[in-house]
Amino acid sequence: MRAIKGPGIFLAQFLRDEEPYNNLTNISKWVAGLGYKGVQIPTWDSRVIDLDKAAKSKDYCDELKGMLKKTGLDISELAAHLQGQVLAIHPAYETAFGPFYPDGLNDAARVEWATAELIKSVKASANLGLKTVPVLSGALAWHMMYPWPQRPAGLIEMAFQELYRRWKPVLDTARDQDITITYELHPGSDIYDGATFEMFLDVADEHEAACLIYDPSHFVLQQLDYLDFIKLYGDRIKAFHVKDAEFRPTGRVGVYGGYQPWAKRAGRFRSLGDGQVDFTQVFTLLTEAGYIGWAVLEWECCVKSPEQGAAEGALFIAGHIIEAAEVAFDDFADGKTDDEQNRKILGLS
Repeated sequence: MRAIKGPGIFLAQFLRDEEPYNNLTNISKWVAGLGYKGVQIPTWDSRVIDLDKAAKSKDYCDELKGMLKKTGLDISELAAHLQGQVLAIHPAYETAFGPFYPDGLNDAARVEWATAELIKSVKASANLGLKTVPVLSGALAWHMMYPWPQRPAGLIEMAFQELYRRWKPVLDTARDQDITITYELHPGSDIYDGATFEMFLDVADEHEAACLIYDPSHFVLQQLDYLDFIKLYGDRIKAFHVKDAEFRPTGRVGVYGGYQPWAKRAGRFRSLGDGQVDFTQVFTLLTEAGYIGWAVLEWECCVKSPEQGAAEGALFIAGHIIEAAEVAFDDFADGKTDDEQNRKILGLS
């Protein structure tokens, strides 16, 4: 029976230096106990994976899978969001993004480091038998997102050409390994909605490895139609973050948030079921689009605790997974083709 896999959970938001959240062995037992069937592993966190070893050693990857299997878990994906983000950074953001890459790197050295890390993530995924690597695209033009000051002619085109130039070695490696790179459409990245994804595909000559991880929460915050998005780009969706959000504008704050903390923004992330995303329709449309990857909880909420969010999330996802129909509900009333009968029904002589 064809169905989306899950529930899975992205470990990044739960890792901390105390049990049971301090290493892969401990946290895997915790999430399995909550009912999760898969884990999405952040490749930048050495508490849960040795990326260098995973990229080189299939034996290490087999040991990793075997350890998780003992707790009833599979690996859904290896996530490389942070390495993707720093592949392209405007100088204004170098300091803020500093914790994501080694000290002392200029732009050229940082691109070299990020490229190597992303390629390791692809090779490690291949060794683990995985099919996609979720990432952020990074950004060279994000500071020009709003058209004031006016953007000079050719500026955005140049930014996307350079963005693809940086991503091409990673995309080519992924294609050669039969793996996709799934971009999370995220503010702060140059690929943040359908239009920008199309712009990237255009300069990338529709590169087959350039795909999407679907996360409706970022679309709620942008006020983009997250259901229509699936209809438009379903064939490129190869991963899925199940993440909720709400947008409640006031006379004081709207989409841009007024520099307020998360709790006071009009758009904010919520635990599953506490926001405004229509997940019944999301799972329906993804199933209809033929999506067969993992449904992975990405938990971020400014109200509820991570422990409660994780516990509720497993049941929420499991309750939304659809076993795709293989027969039509009205097959019992179907008859064999009879042209003479059909002509009679249509009133044709």
